[in-house]
Amino acid sequence: MGLQPTVSDVADVAGVSRQTVSNVLNAPELVRPETRERVQAAIHTLGYRPHASARRLRTQKSSTIGIRLDPITQDGISGSILDRFLHALTEQADRQGLRMLLFTASGPDDEIEQFRRLSDAADVDAFVLTSTFHGDPRTEWLIEHGQSFVTFGRPWGIDDMTDPQHLWVDVDGRAGVREATSYLLSRRLRRIAFVGWPSGSGTGDDRREGWLDAMRERSGLAEDELRRLDAAVEDVVPFGADAIRRLEAEAGPIDGVVCASDSLALGVLTATGGRIPVVGYDDTPVAASLGFSSVGQQLDEVAAGVLELLTGAHGGQVRAGEEVADPRHRLVAPRLVVREGPPLIGAR
Repeated sequence: MGLQPTVSDVADVAGVSRQTVSNVLNAPELVRPETRERVQAAIHTLGYRPHASARRLRTQKSSTIGIRLDPITQDGISGSILDRFLHALTEQADRQGLRMLLFTASGPDDEIEQFRRLSDAADVDAFVLTSTFHGDPRTEWLIEHGQSFVTFGRPWGIDDMTDPQHLWVDVDGRAGVREATSYLLSRRLRRIAFVGWPSGSGTGDDRREGWLDAMRERSGLAEDELRRLDAAVEDVVPFGADAIRRLEAEAGPIDGVVCASDSLALGVLTATGGRIPVVGYDDTPVAASLGFSSVGQQLDEVAAGVLELLTGAHGGQVRAGEEVADPRHRLVAPRLVVREGPPLIGAR
């Protein structure tokens, strides 16, 4: 065999026809599972890769997925979660012969213009959206224009568990924060504060509900006391520090803190010097290096779920009234990473 395996080489090793190999590559649902597995094993053994340009000409598909590259956040901490997701998505897409096309946009309206430009030029077959929010105009535009897409994040503000036209994958933030709060309560700590984002953020509100779930179930504190232990600030380190100072001044002693992000957790640690336990969210390299506990998002699972919805029965698109048996969404379980906690640092 030559240095570049061909479809014929794969067919010979698998003991099938060239057409069967082509079906496995382009229409796998037409091939019996046992035959498909045999062909896939031959592809793996030979290291065969389809000729991308030829396939694009044949199928009139670009085999390309568009995704916005978000700007670096002010503190450079929380933004790392999207960088890790993009890496996982690109790596897994490559295994399926798909490419990622990155673009930038200054806001939702600008991103919609990018959708229009890329779809008109047939540069991409589908889009992946991140950072969804209430009343997100991006998803409505994509649905209206018949574009295939999946969001990393729920379409907040609608019945997102059953809506037929929104395909999404998300991490169960409510469950993650509930577990983090329960962990602190299990250490016989009672007055656990929550430092999160202002109301109206779907993701932030969901995480706050997880804290409330655990506190209502296990802390024994009254609702007015829980309100005093709840601080809402923007997602930057200094605001996390300001929040814990205000909580301790107004609500009294705090036994522990659960935060909506590692950025806020770092701010709390800066202000308290590590004298009370703090749990962050996202399990960024900052949490690992400083040694504080954090809720980790399973981004490999998120990326796999996104690609399943884009390339599976839905093809990234479900029309209104269309009956499809497969789930339209994936809710990935997070993982609490427990660490001993950072050494005392100089509180300011």
